[in-house]
Amino acid sequence: MSFIDEYKEFWGLLIFGNIENLVLSSQGAVAGVDPIILGGLSLLAVIIWFLIGTFGTKVAIKYARVIEFIGGLAIFILGLQSMLEAINIL
Repeated sequence: MSFIDEYKEFWGLLIFGNIENLVLSSQGAVAGVDPIILGGLSLLAVIIWFLIGTFGTKVAIKYARVIEFIGGLAIFILGLQSMLEAINIL
């Protein structure tokens, strides 16, 4: 079994994790957070995702669909919140 086939179920999680990081970064930029702090926190989030992916894959493989759904839902909610804040509804 190749590397790509072995972790095929986690491609969505990888993509959602990166998109989630971008959404959180854009929320920080809209809120006026210091760019240096925002960059450091963004880098920390990427490292945490890397560690979770590296060490947690064997444990989490049976929960891949649930994790992907929760990640997608979080991205949707955060994206919606970001858009509403950007147009000053919230």
